[in-house]
Amino acid sequence: MKAAIYCRLSEEDRDKRHEGDDSASIQNQKSMLLQYAMEQGWEIFQIYSDDDYAGSDRRRPGFQRLLRDAEQRKFDVVLCKTQSRFTRELELVEKYIHGLFPLWGIRFISIVDNADTANKGNKKSRQINGLVNEWYLEDMSENIRSVLTNRRQNGFHIGSFALYGYRKDPEHKGRLLIDEEAAVVVREVFTLYSQGCGKTAIARLLNERGIPNPTEYKRLCGLRYRQPKGRGGTLWKYSAISSMLVNEIYIGNMVQGKYGSLSYKTRQNRPRPREEWIIVEGTHEPIIDRKLWDRVQSLIKQKAKPFAGGSIGLFAGKARCMNCGYTLCSTVSRGRHYLQCPNRHVAKDACAGAFISVDRLEQLVREELNRLTAEYLDLTVLEQEVTFCDDLREQKGRLLSDLILWEKKKAEYGKAIRELYLDKARGLLSESDYREMSEDFNTSRERLAHRIADGKRKLSEMEEFRETDGTRRERIEQSLYPQRLSRGFVDALVNYILIGKRIPGSRDVPGEIHWNFFALPMNGTQAPITTYLSSEV
Repeated sequence: MKAAIYCRLSEEDRDKRHEGDDSASIQNQKSMLLQYAMEQGWEIFQIYSDDDYAGSDRRRPGFQRLLRDAEQRKFDVVLCKTQSRFTRELELVEKYIHGLFPLWGIRFISIVDNADTANKGNKKSRQINGLVNEWYLEDMSENIRSVLTNRRQNGFHIGSFALYGYRKDPEHKGRLLIDEEAAVVVREVFTLYSQGCGKTAIARLLNERGIPNPTEYKRLCGLRYRQPKGRGGTLWKYSAISSMLVNEIYIGNMVQGKYGSLSYKTRQNRPRPREEWIIVEGTHEPIIDRKLWDRVQSLIKQKAKPFAGGSIGLFAGKARCMNCGYTLCSTVSRGRHYLQCPNRHVAKDACAGAFISVDRLEQLVREELNRLTAEYLDLTVLEQEVTFCDDLREQKGRLLSDLILWEKKKAEYGKAIRELYLDKARGLLSESDYREMSEDFNTSRERLAHRIADGKRKLSEMEEFRETDGTRRERIEQSLYPQRLSRGFVDALVNYILIGKRIPGSRDVPGEIHWNFFALPMNGTQAPITTYLSSEV
C-alpha cells in the first residue's frame, strides 16, 4: 500500500516551538508518521507539508496538491498526526474523509486521535472531533476579532503595511511615523488638486516624472507586499489619486475597519458602511493640514469635471443660474469658454437661462475683489504685520525640471507622429491604424503644450514676484491685486456666484457674488459679504 503523509503547522503554534514539544514541529510530525508507516509496511508515496497555514484555510498549497493526487488515486492511505491537522472544518471532514475518500478507495488515518475510516465503529468520534474543531475555529475567530477591535478603538494601527506616506514605528507597535520621501508626493497631490488639476492629470504628471506608485514604492523599500489581483502595474492611476484625496489618515485620524470578513471560514471581505468604521482622531502626526484638507473635500463634493488638458474650470461648481439654481455648464465657441444654464434647453419655459463668458466673469470677480480689498484692508497695517516667504527656489527648481521633461516628451510625440507617417507611406501601417494612433499622439502633445504654457506662465509670475522692486507694500499689492485668478484663489474666496439672463434692451447681465469672507460691522456681528454686479456679455 502507498501512503501519503500530510503535515501542517499554523501561526498559532509559533509559541509552542521548542525542543521536546512534538506538536510544534513539522519535522517531528514527519518523523512520527514515517515511523508509523514503516511499522505498517507501507510505501511512502509523498510527504505533503504546509507551514504557517491555519486549519480553516482551504487554499493551502500542500493540501490542494494532496487532494488532486487523491482524486487521481495515486496512493491508498492519507496519514496525519491528528484530524485537525488535515482540516478543522466539519464540512470538509464530511466532504472528503467521509465522502470522497471512500469513493476514491482511500483510507484516512490520524494517529493521536485514533481516526481511521477502515474502522466503521469510530465514525461518530471522527464527527465529534470535527465538531469540536469547528467550535475551536469559531471561538478563536471571535477572540481574535475582539482583540483587533479593541486595538482599533484605542487608535493602534493593526495593518500589515502602513499607508503610503507613513511607515510603522519600529519602537512602538501600532504607531505610525511620517515617511518624508512619500509624504512630499502626498502633499503635492493635495496641492495640485486644490489648484484645479484633475485626478487623471495628476496621475499622468507623476508618471511622467517617474515617481513610483504606492505599490512599487513598497517593493522598492523592500517590503513583501502582495499586489491584489487586477491591480498590477507600477503607474499611478485615477483610483489611487481618488482614494488618497479622501483618506482621513492623512490628517492624523486613524481610520480602520472599512472592510469585514464574511465568515471565519473565508478570507473574502466586504465593504462596511461608514457608520461602522472605527475612527480615532489625532493618533499620529498629519501630513495634510486641515485647511488644505477642507478645501480639497469641498472641491470633491462639487464634482467638477476637468477639461481635456486636465485642469478644472476656474468657476466650475461655483457659478449658478439665478433663475433656476442649476450649476452652469461650460461650453466652447470659437476658442472662447462660456458658462450657460443647462436647464434652458430641457423644455420650453423650463428656465429663462443664463449666459456669460468665463473671461468676462473673471474680470468682474477680479474688479469686485480689488474694490473690496481697497475698502476693507489697510495696506499700512499689512505692510507692518505680513511676513513673506522669500525662498521660492525649491518651487522654481521643481517647475523647471518639469518643464524640461514636458518639452522632451512633446518632442518625442512629434517624432513618433513623423515615424507613423513614414510607416504608413511604406505600407507598414494601415490608414485606420495610422489615424487612430496619430490622433492619440496629437492629443497627448497638445495636452503637454497646454501644460508647458501654463508652467511658463507660473515661472514668469515667480520671476516677477521675486524681481520686484523689493518694497513690502509693492509685494503686498502684487499679492492682493493679481493679474489673473487661479482655481485655488477662487475656491478660497468665492462661495458661489449667481448669473442671470441678459437684461432686455441692453448687453448687461445681472449677477451676485457670494464671498467666503465676512464683514464685521460696528455691533460686532459677522455678516457674509455679497456684491451685486451688472456686466456686458
